[in-house]
Amino acid sequence: MRFGPPVSPTPGTMATGSREEKRAEIYDYEAPWQIYAMNWSCRGEPNFRLAVGSFTEDYNNSIQIITLDTDKGKFNDDRTTGSFHHPYPATKIMFKPGKPSDNGPDLLATTGDFLRIWEVKEGQPVQRRAVLSNKANSEFCAPLTSFDWHESAPEKIGTCSIDTTCTIWNIETGQVETQLIAHDKEVYDIAWGGVDVFASVSADGSVRVFDLRDKEHSTIIYESPQPETPLFRLGWNKQDSRYMATILMDSPKVVVLDIRRPTVPLAELQRHQACVNALAWAPHSSCHICTAGDDSQALIWDLTSMTQPHEGGLDPILAYSAGAEINQLQWSSAQPDWIAIAFEKKLQILRV
Repeated sequence: MRFGPPVSPTPGTMATGSREEKRAEIYDYEAPWQIYAMNWSCRGEPNFRLAVGSFTEDYNNSIQIITLDTDKGKFNDDRTTGSFHHPYPATKIMFKPGKPSDNGPDLLATTGDFLRIWEVKEGQPVQRRAVLSNKANSEFCAPLTSFDWHESAPEKIGTCSIDTTCTIWNIETGQVETQLIAHDKEVYDIAWGGVDVFASVSADGSVRVFDLRDKEHSTIIYESPQPETPLFRLGWNKQDSRYMATILMDSPKVVVLDIRRPTVPLAELQRHQACVNALAWAPHSSCHICTAGDDSQALIWDLTSMTQPHEGGLDPILAYSAGAEINQLQWSSAQPDWIAIAFEKKLQILRV
């Protein structure tokens, strides 16, 4: 990766301090609707496959599968085979974790009213594999706010809901393995941190860690400094499980945590000029994280020096200025030099 000190970039450019990136380092896709949820496929072939989801305030929404044609320098969006209906906006989209060399069907999961599993095959219509709900005997369905797919046990998906619960699904059997009342208020995000360990964040302002081997207890490792300020995003470092990061609602600050030192932030990243909406740890590095928000900025940070708690002071090592407020950000595990951001109807992938 080519990191350098940030300078003040113009919209649509990457700033690395040494040079302005060539346009070939950025590819654009414009959807027919506002983009909200999106994610990368973990496969190496085809390269640069992503799924993007619409945000319209009604029942009828869409998911679009797009693939970058590197020869033509643009995205292919076959709306016959690559687009499919999704009830309500997808709150999260995620492809099945795996290695770029994996074969077999490329699976996709989405959350909204239910957890849905889809099968994506090149040149064929996307097929729905499963609709998973543990509310079979009730007309009421509490919306699912997010989920995370277990990397080392891909039959497991953890979902979280506004009904204060987290649910662990076995998608091979279609059965619930466990459901926990995780928080006092709505649960907004969930992340796996180990074989039996996950964490969640909530409108009650806490980060809680759960161990499935001891379901009666959880550990609160951080609480909002202002009582019950919601925490709405959570990222657990996949390369070093000691670290996680969270975002406070309507705040320009990102809080980095060391689970060995509960309650005291390891760092507070404070260079955004408006509220932060998304974060993503580098999939191949334990010390790099990207954040993005309403200031139209995507910032990459190097946390190498974070050996003990301290406040402020840290500057990003790379800055990108988008054309509008960034609401979504994903770092590709199959193509780790590339980050995707979404704002309004536009998706951009950026070489970093």
